[in-house]
Amino acid sequence: VSVIWFPALGRKTDGTVFRIHTKAEGLMDVAVPLELVFHLPVNYPLCLPGISINSEHLTRAQCVTVKEKLLEQAENLLSGPMVHELVLWIQQNLRCILNQPETGSGSEESTFPTSPTVDDGLWITLLHLDHMRAKTKYVKTVQKWASDLRLTGRLMFMGKVILILLQGDRSNIKEYLILQKTSKVDVDSSGKKCKEKMISVLFETKVQTEHKRFLAFEVKEYSSLDELQKEFETAGLKKLFSAFVLGLVK
Repeated sequence: VSVIWFPALGRKTDGTVFRIHTKAEGLMDVAVPLELVFHLPVNYPLCLPGISINSEHLTRAQCVTVKEKLLEQAENLLSGPMVHELVLWIQQNLRCILNQPETGSGSEESTFPTSPTVDDGLWITLLHLDHMRAKTKYVKTVQKWASDLRLTGRLMFMGKVILILLQGDRSNIKEYLILQKTSKVDVDSSGKKCKEKMISVLFETKVQTEHKRFLAFEVKEYSSLDELQKEFETAGLKKLFSAFVLGLVK
């Protein structure tokens, strides 16, 4: 189980947020990858956490059912830390939940109304690189990958901070990450070609109505933190900048 922690955003999620990637046995003995997001309010564990479920292997209706079952289980664990117990519980019980006849029988559209102003397949992801030794070659490689995968966004340099903001189909962003982690894109301290071992995903989210649609992938250098912040604000990503980027430069 891999756990990625990131600060909560906005008043509704004051406290701590955990994103947990795990797998559980589903139907036909197939391992189902799950993304569980727990919003822990300041008075947790005296109250229930907020829970959201995502999986490319489950329908939206199934994700709703899994969420409801987890919340029911959480009610039995009030007053004590429960995130770890809930993760173990869903790993052991997902198959049983999916076997229930009501799972997936409802209308997905009625449960999750689709906004016509949001492209359902459009996502935005921010990556952080620790360094680039072979900068010229590295930049050209990133530009080629973005072009080949029809991704837009920014490769951003501000002092020692290196960020890659990608926007496009989620499947293409995942393909980009595979290339980034498996290709010999940089050189080590002795000058030998090496794979990128120090990359981190700061956040990923579906593009919302307030987010700017990038028309191209551009390489930009910023002379100050204010200049970098304005780039994020123009893109409708002010809250995400405060939560994820500020900590890198302080």
